[in-house]
Amino acid sequence: MYRNYLKLAWRNFIANKGFTTLNILGLATGIAATAIILLWVEYEVKFERFHEKGDRIYVVYNLDKSTDGKKWAWNSTPKVMASALQADYPEVETTTRVNWPTDALFSFGEKRIKANGNVVDSTFLNVFSFPLITGSPNQVLMGPNNIVLTNSFASQIFGKEDPIGKTVLLNNEYNFIVSGILQDLPGNTKFDFKFIVPWSFARQTGFDDNFWGNNSTTTYVLLKQGSNIETFNKKINNIRKRYDSDSPLMETFLYSLNRMHLYGNFEEGIETGGRIDGVRMFSIIAIFVLIIACINFMNLSTARSEKRAKEVGIRKTIGAGRGSLIMQFLGESLLVSFISFVIGIGIIFFVLPWFNDLVGVQLMVNVDNIYYWLVGLGIVLVTGIFAGIYPAFYLSSFRPVFVLKGTFKKVNAVFTPRKFLVVVQFSFAIILIISTIIVRQQIRNAQKRQTGYDKTDFVFSYMEGDAEKNYQLIKNELLANETAVSITKSNSPITQNWTNTWGIEWQGKPEGDKTLVDRFMVDDGIVKTAGLKLLQGRDFDLVNFPTDSLGVLLNESALKLMGFKNPIGQVIKDNGHDWHVIGVVEDFVVRSPFYKITPLVIQGAKGWFNVINLKLNDKRTVKENLAAMEKVFKKYNPEFPFNYTFIDEEYATKFEDEKRTETLATLFASLAIIISCLGLFGLASYMTELKTKEIGIRKVLGASVSGIAYLMSVGFLKLVLISFIIAAPIAWYAMNQWLETYPYRISLHWGMFFVAGLLTILIAFGTVGFQAIKAAVANPVKSLRAE
Repeated sequence: MYRNYLKLAWRNFIANKGFTTLNILGLATGIAATAIILLWVEYEVKFERFHEKGDRIYVVYNLDKSTDGKKWAWNSTPKVMASALQADYPEVETTTRVNWPTDALFSFGEKRIKANGNVVDSTFLNVFSFPLITGSPNQVLMGPNNIVLTNSFASQIFGKEDPIGKTVLLNNEYNFIVSGILQDLPGNTKFDFKFIVPWSFARQTGFDDNFWGNNSTTTYVLLKQGSNIETFNKKINNIRKRYDSDSPLMETFLYSLNRMHLYGNFEEGIETGGRIDGVRMFSIIAIFVLIIACINFMNLSTARSEKRAKEVGIRKTIGAGRGSLIMQFLGESLLVSFISFVIGIGIIFFVLPWFNDLVGVQLMVNVDNIYYWLVGLGIVLVTGIFAGIYPAFYLSSFRPVFVLKGTFKKVNAVFTPRKFLVVVQFSFAIILIISTIIVRQQIRNAQKRQTGYDKTDFVFSYMEGDAEKNYQLIKNELLANETAVSITKSNSPITQNWTNTWGIEWQGKPEGDKTLVDRFMVDDGIVKTAGLKLLQGRDFDLVNFPTDSLGVLLNESALKLMGFKNPIGQVIKDNGHDWHVIGVVEDFVVRSPFYKITPLVIQGAKGWFNVINLKLNDKRTVKENLAAMEKVFKKYNPEFPFNYTFIDEEYATKFEDEKRTETLATLFASLAIIISCLGLFGLASYMTELKTKEIGIRKVLGASVSGIAYLMSVGFLKLVLISFIIAAPIAWYAMNQWLETYPYRISLHWGMFFVAGLLTILIAFGTVGFQAIKAAVANPVKSLRAE
């Protein structure tokens, strides 16, 4: 019997090659898209979940009130927090600190390789599960000059030599002995280092301190088994009051590492989500795409109902039961689902490298993992049954007497399941189209925002090795040979903020004001170099005004915060210095272009510096300028590779997350509309097939091609219009919620929805119109010959 079912299914597929191909390709595309999204969802859900002690690892957070009374939480802590927690609370098994990632130049023999790494406590590898290939977690970071390398980085430096015990030179200054080799880090971790060195290096370089007001490192806590986190957080809530009398209101709490990646956003000190919102959104999109593909399958299957109906009628007449017919049609559906799944796997392997590049992760299908195959089998069964259950019950319900008389069809029914399914399909597709348009508009709005500085020919280079010592020589030579027209050094690139504080004091500052003020530090000529707009006062000029080393420029937001009516000459206190205001500049974008600009003070040469900023000579080509720069940097800093970054390229990275969302939304919206149009195509084919003789009679009686095409199309366009009416308010609500996360955002207006609706109608009309015109131009003699 089952062999006969298989034969019938195969013959039916061959007899309807076009429809079968559309069915399989639509379902395969839906399955592939769903599987890829689920792979990404799995990656996000399992992020940082591989640590053996992960359920006991916590990140230390601060909680404080800003001037307006709102609470805010952040996880940069004083370096002494770890030792205080370890000493004062028996629930703490151990702690470990991790400083910000840093680049270092490795020298071994003739090799010079740059790599990023972290300074960590010796307990780091006892807290986190980064397996060692060589060495013991308890020993490899105990020596003050020990260094642990990842396996691939060790191979870069030492090749096939055994690295253990070898000495490497960091930044041409510090010798380290390789004490351990780590397996390469997995992709699903926030850590991204090629080497780690013990905390003693922080003391050696002056990074370590005992100042409770310096929130500059990340502290992790491993609690003992059985510790209650709620009880413990109550105990440590006021730990800083005992050590930091300057911030008596600041609170402390621990937050689970397992939740940090997905849920680590806080508002008013309360967890409010995070990447979990994206996971949920794309999980819903995955369900949308799969449902659309299944609906497409249903419509294409039932579109061939007239031919299958006679088969059903004859089989019922000779004794076939409805149950056996349902089994046959469900079997066909499962077979199509299986074939689609196999093709879908091929699509996954083909597009996965591109998708990985797009989302910036390394997803992979582990063919050795039985879990993946069980999930795949589940998708085949669920998809096959879900997609085939309606056609199976629909086709098996035909009554032989009506089928064989040709009176079973309800062509002009106001409501049919197929019409309902088309409405559902297009509702999903229109929601995705509207969302894509709004995401695109939000990105374009931010891109058009004035940055407040001139990105053209603006380059920066990190000061490494002898670059800081020889900065003045580098500057003089680049200006003398006209490679650059202006040069200044700063503590960070102008597109980033590396330091802020609420500790700045000024005359009239309200007591208890804890508004964060960003710091930016320069030595000279920042207005000229960056092309800032000066509103009051003047630029830094150390040649004519040596006291500008303690000068400061305010941005508009800082001026508004401080309330100075006549800011020039006003004094602000910060870092133990009295800074005098020499000018005010127009607000410029430092952080995200999607957010409001924060108060900023640009402090003079008494600050600290990490970056050389250059305004290149636009009379020369970029190639000529870079060649001249490299020659000068090599001359004065020969041991380090020449590095540079264009500000416009650095600024463009601020849009990466939103652009990734836009690309994904566009991709899945396109898939949804394509698959939906396949379903519409199937329904149009079905209606055309049922009305073949009617169309022939209309043509004989004088109906025009355009009139027949309109008659055939208008019903479908009504369905699309109904879909739009359903989808528009849903999309408006969802995207309004998304935009609420951006302080600098577009407003929703009817034009966005009109464009989406018009686009959908045009696509639908093109799909249906093809079939309608094809039917309208057909020779009526052929359709009426049977009469």
